[in-house]
Amino acid sequence: MEVPGAGFVVLALLVALFGALVWRYARRLVTVARVLRRGVRTGGECVRVETEPYGRSDARRHFFAFRTADGTRVEFEDLAGSSTAKGTPVTVTYDPRDPKGTATVAGRGSWSPVLQSLALVAGCGMAALGFAVVLYFEISGEK
Repeated sequence: MEVPGAGFVVLALLVALFGALVWRYARRLVTVARVLRRGVRTGGECVRVETEPYGRSDARRHFFAFRTADGTRVEFEDLAGSSTAKGTPVTVTYDPRDPKGTATVAGRGSWSPVLQSLALVAGCGMAALGFAVVLYFEISGEK
């Protein structure tokens, strides 16, 4: 049984999904770029690496911790290279007004979060654009 208009709905949902991902990672990329220019640098370390379900070795979440100038311990998640393990020392850059929301391990020797965010923005942006083009041609009836 075919549902009329279901193809349009699926394409519109895919455009919305990838558009939301572009928005999320673009905001993170802008935040990281701003913090790298004006933020405070301090030492930190990787405190935890979580492996995603299904035993995929390439799907890992990295958690880092550092202390602000006033001694407050802050833990945050950030993108990191596969060689980053628990206990790995890192340089953390953050905005003192919002340490948890702006902290990143990007910087000298570790551009991984910047490059990964940039790749995610580009990839999700191309997917959203591609689905939008297909949706346009489906709606307009052109081939």
